[in-house]
Amino acid sequence: MQFMLLFSRQGKLRLQKWYLPLSDKERKKISRDLVQTILARKPKMCSFLEWRDLKIVYKRYASLYFCCAVEDQDNELITLEIIHRYVELLDKYFGSVCELDIIFNFEKAYFILDEFLLGGEAQETSKKNVLKAIEQADLLQEEAEAPRSVLEEIGLT
Repeated sequence: MQFMLLFSRQGKLRLQKWYLPLSDKERKKISRDLVQTILARKPKMCSFLEWRDLKIVYKRYASLYFCCAVEDQDNELITLEIIHRYVELLDKYFGSVCELDIIFNFEKAYFILDEFLLGGEAQETSKKNVLKAIEQADLLQEEAEAPRSVLEEIGLT
């Protein structure tokens, strides 16, 4: 996978993960072009399209589009399955994920994506294992924040 973009029906970019080195200017241009192209497509059209030298695979869930760019020889159906698995992971974590969950908890959305994909390749296919790793990270974060809140309560910060 070259990159993944999540954007709203209004064309607002909500999450982007790049697995190839590009300048900010190039990333913005690619994002803008792809968002416009995908939003202009009719709902009944195929979720795959050839764009430049890449295959674009996208899927709409509620108000969000999940879009991935893969190389020409990569399997589109596996990419669709990766998108779906990511949505399932978000759903499990947030309990019926919505656009606001991504907006206000974008760091968690990135963390979940990083637990699932590494360098654009599926690292862990088991939802159970990914969710377990996320729960462990949440526990570590809570433990790290606990002493600070205790110090705040007694007025030492």
